[in-house]
Amino acid sequence: MRRRDLLLAGLAGVVVRSGARADEAAQAGGPPPPAAAAPLRTYGLALVGEPRLPPDFRHFPYVNPDAPKGGEVALADLGSFDSFNPFIVRGTAPASIGRIWDTLLKETADELDTGYAHLAGVIEVAADHSYVAFELRPEARFHDGTPVTAADAVWTFEMLRDKGRPYYRQYYADVSHAVAEGANRLVFHFKTTTNRELPMILGELVVLPRHWWEGRDFTAPLTDPPLGSGPYRVGKFEFGRTLAMERVADYWGRDLPTSIGQDNFGVIRTEYFRDATVALQAFKAGQVDYRRENISKVWATEYNFPAVQKGLVRKEAFPSSLPTGMQCFVMNTRRPVFADRRVRQAMNEVFDFQWENKNLFYDLYTRTTSFFSNSDCASSGLPGGEELKLLEPYRDRLPPELFTTPFTLPVTDGSGNNRDGMLRGLRLLEQAGLHVRDRKLLDAAGKQMSFEILLDEPSFERVTLPYVQWLERLGIAVHVRTVDPAQYEHLTDAFDFDMTINTFGESDSPGNELLDFWGSASAKQEGSDNLAGVADPVVDALIARVVSARSRDELVTAARALDRVLLWGWYVVPQWHIQSVWVAWWDRFGHTDVPVRSGVSFNSWWVDPALAARTDAARRSGL
Repeated sequence: MRRRDLLLAGLAGVVVRSGARADEAAQAGGPPPPAAAAPLRTYGLALVGEPRLPPDFRHFPYVNPDAPKGGEVALADLGSFDSFNPFIVRGTAPASIGRIWDTLLKETADELDTGYAHLAGVIEVAADHSYVAFELRPEARFHDGTPVTAADAVWTFEMLRDKGRPYYRQYYADVSHAVAEGANRLVFHFKTTTNRELPMILGELVVLPRHWWEGRDFTAPLTDPPLGSGPYRVGKFEFGRTLAMERVADYWGRDLPTSIGQDNFGVIRTEYFRDATVALQAFKAGQVDYRRENISKVWATEYNFPAVQKGLVRKEAFPSSLPTGMQCFVMNTRRPVFADRRVRQAMNEVFDFQWENKNLFYDLYTRTTSFFSNSDCASSGLPGGEELKLLEPYRDRLPPELFTTPFTLPVTDGSGNNRDGMLRGLRLLEQAGLHVRDRKLLDAAGKQMSFEILLDEPSFERVTLPYVQWLERLGIAVHVRTVDPAQYEHLTDAFDFDMTINTFGESDSPGNELLDFWGSASAKQEGSDNLAGVADPVVDALIARVVSARSRDELVTAARALDRVLLWGWYVVPQWHIQSVWVAWWDRFGHTDVPVRSGVSFNSWWVDPALAARTDAARRSGL
């Protein structure tokens, strides 16, 4: 019997059983129970509104469906890798390894929190939101030819939940259990009907081959190239140095609407560098083909080399309308030095963004003033209306100024003479029990205030060292420590740091990731993203309101309230953002001119044979 026939038979059985209960109720003289609402069966999910594309869409609108396949692209990454298992705390996996696995749904680069059926052909959501089911495409195959099954998906879910990185347990906390109903139907049953983001979160699930992992320790770093089902497989590699991902010519999903026009490169080779300056020089020399820039000084001054002048290298700032998230200095409140909110506020008073933007960043950056910057979830002014009603029950547990004073960050004239900020910071530190003696800031026991700023890139030193000098003027002893990315990950996973730089990314519709960023439970879980150690029942309650929001208005109201509480907690020193993506590339690629919300969708680019021949010849001749 075909899968569709099985489904219809199952639905018919439900109707018969419902009819039997109605007859029994009528015989007993009571009214028949209301008929259960039919589940939603769909080809796509959106957290806000409906998917933009129709059910019969042929491909995403920003791709070229006739893009040629093949060619090689060389990319660069900083750091190293020693494992192919990205799902656990141990080891460091390459960012590109995710290309080998398919997910149940595939998101687009141009829609707000929307996913379309990919590995799963049909999505079914219960009318009461008590479950979500995914019906896997029967043609889906792993690279060894074995079918991708619902049993594989259940096994993957349970392994990630029980043995994966801590955020999986946070993400999946509201799932009671997963069931394989036959070979292709996967059902997740929920503990609650209020977590509206769960179907989308579960749609991001990769499906691993259980038969390949049997006999291997899932919690250990993986040195064997893993078996996947996606458009690429692991090719040649040398741990810590290079990794080639090879396109799978007979990829089972190559003709899906979610795949057409994408994954066009024959080989994606990533070279690993320990130093950002060396990586840039490799790009200039033509050893790297494509580069996203994130350093303003480099963007402003380093892209004038001969290949740019000759038109062989192009650069462009692609506008992005995505939320910027929060890049910041993060203070670890688990450490006594940052346990007092007044001390954390003082760290903000001392930081002179205007001077750094003028002298270091060529005035290219905008100060970030919200954890949900560049979205309607960002708070502003004073709380009012529904937001005030939401915050009112917690008034006695929140700073009084949250209700009386609009949150603002210190602003200077950019001259470098931040005398007012220094004085405000010193007053706050004195209120926290510290005092200056012999040009040292001392606590009640006579010990000088001191802490370390942990970095994983030397490029961050240029923005950190001026901050250190300003802090030292207050008598604080500050040390900067730069380590390699692997060691940095180990230290931050164990929360073994005082202050560091981090980015908390956000979407237009924040949800379950907030539990990992700011939830009390994650503050105790090694490997979580709650670097600040926030453990506040008010924050937990507001996160719960965001996650369980029944409408966009409710979500925005709760997110703004949460944003306000986090800002007034002074857990971070906000840094900056740009609303574009800086990209430079050797002119050997083709891409459409259709703009996307994310700025760039490099996955839809392709190697143009004519352009590649021109640039390759120029590089061989030394330009």
